[in-house]
Amino acid sequence: MNDFDDLISIFCDTTDPDEMKRLFSEMFTDREQQDFVLRWDLLKDLYQGIPQREIAAKHKISLCKITRGSKILKKDQSFVRSILSDRYDDHIKL
Repeated sequence: MNDFDDLISIFCDTTDPDEMKRLFSEMFTDREQQDFVLRWDLLKDLYQGIPQREIAAKHKISLCKITRGSKILKKDQSFVRSILSDRYDDHIKL
């Protein structure tokens, strides 16, 4: 197992939210954690159809960062898009 796979395995094994927060706070700086949150926020904004220029102004970031997120969401079989759909779309519950 390579180092990346080992790290992914650790994240997958950490199922308690408080433990995951602790893991992130020990492994990543505050700035790195903020970068994760910013990436997620801009992906959510893109998914909701907010224009890229509006997202750039809202988060005070360049269009280049937003373009990467836009490309991710446009991919066929985008895992991120499926997560956003499952989490934020209104679903009929029978």
